[in-house]
Amino acid sequence: MKMKGTEIFVECLRREGVDVVFGHPGGAILPIYDQLYDAEIRHILMRHEQAAAHAADGYARASGRVGVAMATSGPGATNLVTGIASAFMDSVPMVVFTGQVPSTLIGTDAFQEADVVGITRPCTKHNYLVLRTEDLARTIREAFYLARMGRPGPVLVDLPKDIQLSECEFDYPREVHLRGYRPVLEGDREAIRQAAVAIVEAERPVIYAGGGVIASEGAEELRRLAEMGRIPVATTLMGLGGFPTEHPLSLGMLGMHGSWYANTAISRCDLLIALGVRFDDRVTGKLSEFAPTARKIHVDIDPAEINKNVRVDIPIVGDVRRVLSVLNAEVEGLLGAPPAAAWAQKRQRWLAQIAEWKRTYPFRYEYDDRVIKPQWVIEEIARITQGEAILTTDVGQHQMWAAQYYRFKHPRTWITSGGLGAMGFGLPAAIGAWFARQDRPVIAICGDGSFQMTMQELAVVAEHRIPVKVVILNNFFLGMVRQWQQIFYNGRYAASDLRVSPDYAKIAEAYGLRGHTVRRPEELVGLLEETLLASEPVILDVQVAAEENVYPMVPPGAAITEMILGPLETTAVADSKESIA
Repeated sequence: MKMKGTEIFVECLRREGVDVVFGHPGGAILPIYDQLYDAEIRHILMRHEQAAAHAADGYARASGRVGVAMATSGPGATNLVTGIASAFMDSVPMVVFTGQVPSTLIGTDAFQEADVVGITRPCTKHNYLVLRTEDLARTIREAFYLARMGRPGPVLVDLPKDIQLSECEFDYPREVHLRGYRPVLEGDREAIRQAAVAIVEAERPVIYAGGGVIASEGAEELRRLAEMGRIPVATTLMGLGGFPTEHPLSLGMLGMHGSWYANTAISRCDLLIALGVRFDDRVTGKLSEFAPTARKIHVDIDPAEINKNVRVDIPIVGDVRRVLSVLNAEVEGLLGAPPAAAWAQKRQRWLAQIAEWKRTYPFRYEYDDRVIKPQWVIEEIARITQGEAILTTDVGQHQMWAAQYYRFKHPRTWITSGGLGAMGFGLPAAIGAWFARQDRPVIAICGDGSFQMTMQELAVVAEHRIPVKVVILNNFFLGMVRQWQQIFYNGRYAASDLRVSPDYAKIAEAYGLRGHTVRRPEELVGLLEETLLASEPVILDVQVAAEENVYPMVPPGAAITEMILGPLETTAVADSKESIA
């Protein structure tokens, strides 16, 4: 049966199970928008193309499904790039469609022409320029396959206007065969056996878990390994939610703003089990001093990540969940079920030492009844939601406080721009997350600087009455920039002062939404409870201590043991009188 390109487009999305698309129209993609007018697929009109990409990202992270974004050619396509790059850095499955000028005009500098394929080549898993309508169905099928298969990531499909309007016979491939792309899902059995032996023999093991645990749906297998092997678990920023924060074996987040005890345990361990991580610089600090005495196991689905930054002893290429399933069986076979008491005792000294570190060096801040401390706000959000909410954030101090002080229970409840660190991510990501998961409350924790970058998306919240709660930690600064300027640039606050800012409660009211401003500590708990328990969207502007800093903090280029613990502790090297190394 012959179909127009626009009809093929909609039918392909239907067959891929797409229920919602986030986008913004324009001339070069109007034929597809006209076809969507009568389609069952829901289109959400975002107010900026960058927000469309972030919303698709939030949808994908919250659901585990492929997010879809679309925009027109030229500036529409280039505005998507920040969101595409963020998804690429964090391995988020997305398919992005862009309109393009007619194929006969490509290369002529036509109106709103941009080489979006060339522009996005470094920040997509793959991209396509469709030059024949006959190739459209196959291309879309491949795009969704690539986005979700192996290491997830964004794929872009550029659609010239004439391709959208031309006709051809519709033929949707049942299977995808791509020469040269054969992701390895099952880990090498011998390497897994070696890893199991190393785990059983180790006296001071630590699991270092990242976003790959969540992407592979491997949280249950991770928990099984940790509990069976009595192994403490440190998570990356992207791995939060992959292991319960309040579990006795949890070390919380490690790295630049990680816990003292996580960084110290990593530095003292004799075996590091890295699961779905890429040894990012914000985690490792000075590479030569990262877990310096440990043997290292690295499980990752992307072979390019193995030995890229850190040399490992036992590399295992494969899907984290599948590898862990086999690894757990091997460990259980070596230990017996349940593990022998004598073996469990072997780990007791290490766990006791870590428990002591956790008691001695917890995350901490000084409460002040004259001003609202941002850490307290996050603690109250955790108390009220009992860890059951989906949290999205922008990027900066508020992001780190949320990572440190929220009590995560479940995977896919923490959504943040990790690798790229894109400001303005939080609100549109929350919109996408709500369309994916309406069974959980969705809270966007924003900084005042970041919120101003995408606050126009309140129009989407108002249009669809999305019951997202926006909590702005407002310190009237670009907070993390100011912190670095204070510590490393002698307090010279160049271009980080945001005292000229709007009244966010009135901004909310301008969109027909509820908005509140909180200035005093005694107002916080009541208004926060009212906000988070409301059945409608609410924007809460919480004016917090202006010059509060995020601690611990590892200075750039330092080892993760060289932590600044607070304003009066400039460089506290992680050490312990009860060292067992």
